[in-house]
Amino acid sequence: IIQSEGICSIMQCIVYVLKIQASPPEPYDLLYDTAVRAFYNSDYAAVARHMEGALRACKEVRSSRVRCRLRCQDQHPFDATFSDLRFPDVVLRRAACMNACIEERIGTQSMHKVGEDVVQDFHRRIPYNYLQLAYRKLEQPDQAAAAAHTYFQANPEHVEMGQNLEQYKDQPGVEEEHFVDREARPHQRSFAAAVGLYDEGDHRGAIALFEEALVQYYEADSECRALCQWPQRFDGHDHLRYRYSLYEIISDHFTQVLHCEHECVRDLATRPGRLSPMENYLPQHYDYLQFAYFHEDRLEEALQCSLTYLLFHQGEESMTDNVHYYREMLGHDGQPREEAAWYLRRHKQELELLLIGSETMGVEFTEGNYWSSTGGREDSNRIPSGTDGWMEYVPISEKKNVVVAAQQQLKEGGPLVYEDVQLVQNSAALNGTQRVLLDRVISEEECSDLRRLAHAVTMAGDGYRGRMSPHTPNEKFEGATVLKTLQFGYEGRVPMGSARLFYDVSERARRVIESYFLLNSTLHFSYTHLVCRTAITGQQDHRNDLSHPIHADNCLLDPEANECWKEPPAYTYRDFSALLYLNGDFEGGEFIFTEMDAKTVTASVKPLCGRMVGFSSGGENPHGVKAVTSGQRCAVALWFTLDPLFRELERLQADEVIQALDTQSVWGGGGLNINPKDEL
Repeated sequence: IIQSEGICSIMQCIVYVLKIQASPPEPYDLLYDTAVRAFYNSDYAAVARHMEGALRACKEVRSSRVRCRLRCQDQHPFDATFSDLRFPDVVLRRAACMNACIEERIGTQSMHKVGEDVVQDFHRRIPYNYLQLAYRKLEQPDQAAAAAHTYFQANPEHVEMGQNLEQYKDQPGVEEEHFVDREARPHQRSFAAAVGLYDEGDHRGAIALFEEALVQYYEADSECRALCQWPQRFDGHDHLRYRYSLYEIISDHFTQVLHCEHECVRDLATRPGRLSPMENYLPQHYDYLQFAYFHEDRLEEALQCSLTYLLFHQGEESMTDNVHYYREMLGHDGQPREEAAWYLRRHKQELELLLIGSETMGVEFTEGNYWSSTGGREDSNRIPSGTDGWMEYVPISEKKNVVVAAQQQLKEGGPLVYEDVQLVQNSAALNGTQRVLLDRVISEEECSDLRRLAHAVTMAGDGYRGRMSPHTPNEKFEGATVLKTLQFGYEGRVPMGSARLFYDVSERARRVIESYFLLNSTLHFSYTHLVCRTAITGQQDHRNDLSHPIHADNCLLDPEANECWKEPPAYTYRDFSALLYLNGDFEGGEFIFTEMDAKTVTASVKPLCGRMVGFSSGGENPHGVKAVTSGQRCAVALWFTLDPLFRELERLQADEVIQALDTQSVWGGGGLNINPKDEL
């Protein structure tokens, strides 16, 4: 400022800086979008500037909401003089307080309402993928290493990012301290460091870090619960429309919020990118501490931590033995820590309220297995149980609300229905189960017709909430549904014969899959998508990511646990999948099957016109797509279900359209009702 203006007193400069700091942040979804657009324009300096700004703005919005909620809660407490008017008085005053506080910190709240797709991108740390690419282009390998490391912590199955990290380690100027997790949660970071010191025998240092981790844990718990106070999602109904009484509406929303708060236990124990929390996470702090204090001859503290651990696991034999030992040595009893006792009392009260609220809402609630295991202590020195807990998971089979994928009866080898279709490889040849590779499912002429159709009707980001590059920033993704193509045909924007061909070809694929896998019941469409992936020019140098990361179609792949959890948000109702390729004139783009580790490739398929790969949708068939490094790869992607309750709505509408066409009773004046359905 002084250099540019030539005149600026110290006080003027301070005032200027304070004004900048006081200005509200820009909406982080806008900054994110600007950064992504800059990426596709190869303006990498702008990518770094706007993406860093988006990350800062996101953190500022989050911290402002937490601080305002906690401040207003303290300013307007519920006191002992409770009455019918006192309750709404406090609620209304808190609402007014939070509104004023938020707008003072970040400006008009409506500016910072962000779509779910952006929220999920930030949760998955997608911005750091863009950042590591941008910093690499800007020849800032230390910044790129930090961004890559941050992304990889939440996406450990991303093999290519792991390879990038290995490359950064060998680059000049990159040191070990550059590999930092920029989004690390303080309580988890301190706990991990404390475990490291404990394992090295530095008990005094471990005590300090474990105590710090506990303080940070309870602070994080308050923040997590504060964020639950914001709008909740209501499954099955819109709270602005349904006609309930005042107290039923309050009960519904409060139960949603309370459930969110109750689940903070699980959230705080779950590492980024993991599906399950660390086993016995919070109690382990007290377990480690009691033994560390014992080594430092601080038996008062050791007894207190042992008693605290028993609050979580009453009667646990090894810890009970420890308590007896400490009492004998000290000659007196002790008390557990009050913060943990209060924490568990609240947890129990919340459970009682959740059971009442869930019954009122008419939904089933099952208490989670929050303190999943006490572990075992078989050594004579009473080493804390679960010392490997940092890397362990809660067994998913213990979650009562989770359905573990059932083993299907394996059958294949049925007739291929159409005489031109050729069997290329069966499951054995593809090194797996319930897999098949077929050729000549459609002709060269049909492939060309469908590609022309794709160029006319597909939209960037279709099926992925408008995200042009949902899987990799190095490719553009476009798609269209059967009903949309029929709409275009009806409007004369594409030949109706081409739109009808898409419908007919998908039915042909369904019949082939249903027949080959010898299914005893009808296979229904779950989702049908005409898709193209296009390599973005100028972004293919030294590329080693995937076009579509390794995944399974009806369960959540967990490579570290070597499992696939059949639970939402996975499409658990999908039973079979197929990809019918329309061309092979591009580079890369091979379809691959892997083991459940998401690393070991078991089979690779080179796309060709008329070639189709079909497979069961579960964890037995993890798959992905190698990078498309040049040209455009087009295919018809199909997912099927054996459950008629999950038939694709658009497909049923398309069936009605085709029936009307076949009877020459083309649509009335109402047109078509497009109801697009997003896919993961």
